[in-house]
Amino acid sequence: MNHIVLYEPEIPQNTGNIMRTAVAMNMKLHLIEPMGFRLDEKSIARSSVNYEGKMVYEVHDTFEEFMDGRKGRFIFLSRYGDKSPDSVDMQASEEDLYLIFGSESSGIPKALLNTYRSDVFRVPMHASMRSLNLANTVAIVAYEAMRQQAFKGLSGTEVQKGSDFLDRD
Repeated sequence: MNHIVLYEPEIPQNTGNIMRTAVAMNMKLHLIEPMGFRLDEKSIARSSVNYEGKMVYEVHDTFEEFMDGRKGRFIFLSRYGDKSPDSVDMQASEEDLYLIFGSESSGIPKALLNTYRSDVFRVPMHASMRSLNLANTVAIVAYEAMRQQAFKGLSGTEVQKGSDFLDRD
């Protein structure tokens, strides 16, 4: 299974957008406290476009609690990484894949990045930019993971209006 992990997210609208991405990508979301909002805020429901009922997520008090007994492949996304996500093998395997993103204002703590240094990546961007929006970064990396997995389990056709929509008058 694929997972999106948000380390101490601060902005409810970003988290709502990421919830929607997690549902679209059929990924489980993990939220690590403290968060800069309550999960019941209207802005999350608005951003997630009411997909929270389809959302599969867990809230963890600490990163250590999240990691406790968890096995799989852990990929940390940070502007301090020196490899791009396409350079890591995210092919489907027996082990779970965890895509870990930091808070909007401070990212993932330096000590944690150093602990997992060989698994720290960044999304390439123009040198004049410090960072991308968190929700955009999650979408980019989640799609890269699913691309490498040949979009397994995702619909390749329009399901709301039908795959023949463009052919109909």
